[in-house]
Amino acid sequence: MGNLSAIASTAPQLIATAALTVETPRAGFTDITRDVANFLRNIPASDGVLLLYLRHTSASLVIQENADPDVQDDLMTALARLAPENAGWVHDTERPDDMPAHIKAMLNGVSLNVPVSGGKAALGTWQGIYLVEHREAPHRREVVLQFIGGRK
Repeated sequence: MGNLSAIASTAPQLIATAALTVETPRAGFTDITRDVANFLRNIPASDGVLLLYLRHTSASLVIQENADPDVQDDLMTALARLAPENAGWVHDTERPDDMPAHIKAMLNGVSLNVPVSGGKAALGTWQGIYLVEHREAPHRREVVLQFIGGRK
């Protein structure tokens, strides 16, 4: 059986929202952890939750290891195996990477909820927040950041 810490409660006193624009160079992981930390530093956040929502259907958001870049390479390889470009997709009007990108985004998801404690994202030691681009060409992506919680 687990050991539950002391329970802290607060009434929501603050809702803060911003849009983060991310330029992706190509398919792969773009670390947005610092951008998230900057958002939280620029508002009077204490304890609450941060919602991240990606406004696109061919990229995704993930929390993943931030120590060894081989993990990201292997994850991209795994996604390519799950949704290969040459699988005979019906939706092929844009480029061969478009339909696989939609599948990869569906698998990973386009939103995250991150607990915030003391005004900081309560991530684990080896965790980072990433926008994963699934298209080969560069794109401009928009992530909505919304904090709901207590005020400092």
